[in-house]
Amino acid sequence: MTYRADALTSITLSQIPLPLSVPISDAKVFTGRQKPMTEVAMLFAEVETAEGHSGIGFSYSKRAGGPAQYAHAKEIATAALGEDPNDIAKLYTKLLWAGASVGRSGLATQALAALDIALYDLKAKRAGLPLAKFLGSHRDSVRTYNTSGGFLNASLAEVKDRASQSLAEGIGGIKIKVGLPDSSEDIRRVTAVRDHIGDAPLMVDANQQWDRATALRMGRAFDDLGLVWIEEPLDAYDVEGHARLTRTLDTPIATGEMLASVAEHGALIDARACDVLQPDAPRVGGITQFMRLLTLADEAALDIAPHFAMEIHLHLAACYPRETWVEHFDWLDPLFNEKLETKDGRMLVPDRPGLGITLSDQARAWTTESVTIS
Repeated sequence: MTYRADALTSITLSQIPLPLSVPISDAKVFTGRQKPMTEVAMLFAEVETAEGHSGIGFSYSKRAGGPAQYAHAKEIATAALGEDPNDIAKLYTKLLWAGASVGRSGLATQALAALDIALYDLKAKRAGLPLAKFLGSHRDSVRTYNTSGGFLNASLAEVKDRASQSLAEGIGGIKIKVGLPDSSEDIRRVTAVRDHIGDAPLMVDANQQWDRATALRMGRAFDDLGLVWIEEPLDAYDVEGHARLTRTLDTPIATGEMLASVAEHGALIDARACDVLQPDAPRVGGITQFMRLLTLADEAALDIAPHFAMEIHLHLAACYPRETWVEHFDWLDPLFNEKLETKDGRMLVPDRPGLGITLSDQARAWTTESVTIS
């Protein structure tokens, strides 16, 4: 059978503010660095080809940056028109250099990510395969843990209730936020949740709010609680500090979600600055870059727990040779017609082609700006 060339004929970009039912607070709010989060700014890319194939991808920003991502994507998207959508690596490079004057990481690659992910969705659909199968999966389900019930704006009673609910729904682990100004309150909350859920996997997340001395002291206080990991105990770019904690504490250290390039993650890997790497495909530039990171992490024998965006990361985590975790957030549920399933502590890779998602009527209703480039 001879390959028949195809070409991108249209790209639709949409800006969709996703409202949160309750303002969310982590340690960055309690330390005065940020305000409570009330929405997630979503950037969607929908691509179509001359042969009638289509794909969807998304990126996002929390608190600020959504309009800038949308504006940048509009400027660079024309560079992809007329190109064969199967040449994803070529298109990634072309789009990257189309906007390279503002950099090759950060906002520039986060805007590009929506397009890159849409191209992978299209290619997997064309093959008739779920994205995980298309990329080469190692498993059909991934361990999952819940984060959305453990924020600091919730009372301890609410956190415990939500933890019970999550475990009953087949979610395997519970993560709660720490980093309060009063460290003893952090210890009280974590100890209480550990007692409440018994031996179920438990993680904590400090959202970069501790200094080195506090992180070491808190890590030692948590070492006897059997935590799966302590997440972002220090500033995301403090590679040396994370490396020291990784060498010193019994509890594994996790970080990486705030980094926006393969090179930044590479610095963590080279310094052995974590036990668990937490890359975010929309933040590093999409699936093209994320798959490079998986290879680097596997060579370093690191565990992987991708951040947020479970609709994308479930497929990518299933492709990692080592057992992984994927983060369960219900925030994005209203945006899609389909729902991901959890069972026996694991999230099941859907059998639908591509990512297996389509935008809901609610997502269309929330759309504030949209443009079709053709």
